[in-house]
Amino acid sequence: MWTRREKPLTNSTNTAISVITEMPDISYSLLPVVEKFVLHWGEMGTRWGISRTAAQIHGLLFLSREPMNAEQIAKTLSVARSNVSTSLRELQSWRIVRSVSVLGDRTQHFEAMKDLWEMFRVIAEERKRREVDPTITVLRECVSEAKGTTSEAYAQERLSDMLEFVTTMSALYEEFSHVPPAAAKTVAKLRGRIRRLFQN
Repeated sequence: MWTRREKPLTNSTNTAISVITEMPDISYSLLPVVEKFVLHWGEMGTRWGISRTAAQIHGLLFLSREPMNAEQIAKTLSVARSNVSTSLRELQSWRIVRSVSVLGDRTQHFEAMKDLWEMFRVIAEERKRREVDPTITVLRECVSEAKGTTSEAYAQERLSDMLEFVTTMSALYEEFSHVPPAAAKTVAKLRGRIRRLFQN
């Protein structure tokens, strides 16, 4: 993943990004393919509602064979140490990055979840808790408040339809979330056959 470097870091896509190892006087650069992924993951993060730095850190840790501490991450990505700390807390709140201890090193290190199916499940669960559950609560309140008012009949109908749809999709997710990863992989591989089944 790393190659030796001696020239300073810039954040251009055409230049390497340095990483500090356990030897503070030696730095290394990311392989071009790793750098490309980390930068792209950062851009995608902004579209998913996650900060660019947090997404880059997640991409870096996902591809890193060994856990990294905050100082290493900051120097690798050329971002402020405070920004790294904030981003790591954000990633930990999503439960896709965790802190770990490294033998012989008192500093806190971090590693990303490596199981992609489990990571997908955890992110979906967090998004449901943060976005879907509060929406269901508000929809129920709105439907209840609109009942019995003729002037709100149309709005009540639309809200009831949305509540039914969102609760149905939420229940569907709950069912799927309890499917073991191995079974979920099998279902995913059968996607073409499932479509043909419903077409018959």
